[in-house]
Amino acid sequence: VYKRQGYSSGLEQAVANGSVGPATLEHWLGDMLDHGPGYADALVIHAAAGSDDTAHVDATARAFCASRERLVETDALGAAFCAQISSTWGIDARGLTYPTALGVGVRALDLPATLAVALYLQAWVANLVACAQRLMPLGQTDAQRIVAALTPAATRIATRTASETLDALTSQCIAADIATMRHETQSPRIFRT
Repeated sequence: VYKRQGYSSGLEQAVANGSVGPATLEHWLGDMLDHGPGYADALVIHAAAGSDDTAHVDATARAFCASRERLVETDALGAAFCAQISSTWGIDARGLTYPTALGVGVRALDLPATLAVALYLQAWVANLVACAQRLMPLGQTDAQRIVAALTPAATRIATRTASETLDALTSQCIAADIATMRHETQSPRIFRT
């Protein structure tokens, strides 16, 4: 069994079962960005950045996690981010999911939320592309091309979700959700989710 590290948001399972390869990775990630966890996280970040009711935003983010793996991922990343903003900027944030914690940090530091969401989504894509490079034959040039191709979508989603509420929360990425669920029992596996 390989040492588990990092998070692939179910991408490792999707690659293992043949749903995603070098030729389909950009499309898969684009769908996750536009219609799945990317879009959902953007809504949660904006909601947390603009709300006094962080508990409600966080409970909604948790309820929207389609699998135990997704909840573990967002909890662990949220805990690490909460610890960082607490120790670095003295922001009182504990026990939050990652997108909620980011929204709390954005609000506390009075940062531009739409820019923060766009950067978060671009980094999310870059992380998954880096995961893909460990899972399939994907070179640096093709990896950077995919990140560059999806960066405008990150900006578009960040702008669009700035005027939406949590009532718009939805996911149309059933295959990605199932891959995340199946990843929990995949063996061997490199990534935690």
